[in-house]
Amino acid sequence: MEEKRSKEHAQVLEVYTDGSLKRKELTLRYGGWAYVVVENATTIVHADHGGARDTTNQKMELTAVAEALDYVSKIRKPNERIIVYSDSAYVINCYAQEWYINWINNGWVNSEKKPVANRELWERIVPYFDNFWYDFRKVEAHSGVYWNEECDAMAQNKADRLKRGIDKE
Repeated sequence: MEEKRSKEHAQVLEVYTDGSLKRKELTLRYGGWAYVVVENATTIVHADHGGARDTTNQKMELTAVAEALDYVSKIRKPNERIIVYSDSAYVINCYAQEWYINWINNGWVNSEKKPVANRELWERIVPYFDNFWYDFRKVEAHSGVYWNEECDAMAQNKADRLKRGIDKE
């Protein structure tokens, strides 16, 4: 079934994502990521989280978005819009300012002539930037946006549990 090209009356799934990083001493880093998929602004469709050792905050932010997109792309109905909310300026600026176009055209090299960091994650995310049905929006961190706060709490909790040795990756 071919999708119609109108977003005006389309159903919407909202996706909130966040990443977190905790440090232990100077060199030990523990990260967490989380996402929540919401329907009708109130109903959780799905939520997930995870984490990693020896990582960066950017990698956790990107992992949250990539994992969320992997999930919603499988459950999305025809003519259903996906709005991804992120508090990561890195993610949103890449989308809004179309950095990814130059990265791709330059063989995944950035404006400083260095390889694009976290390319494997960007390669999972970038195809959605040009998809008519997907939109990416900035949400301010720690500003009381309920679902963003929920993602933040899940990501922080996972990073903290890794740092304390409670969880494995």
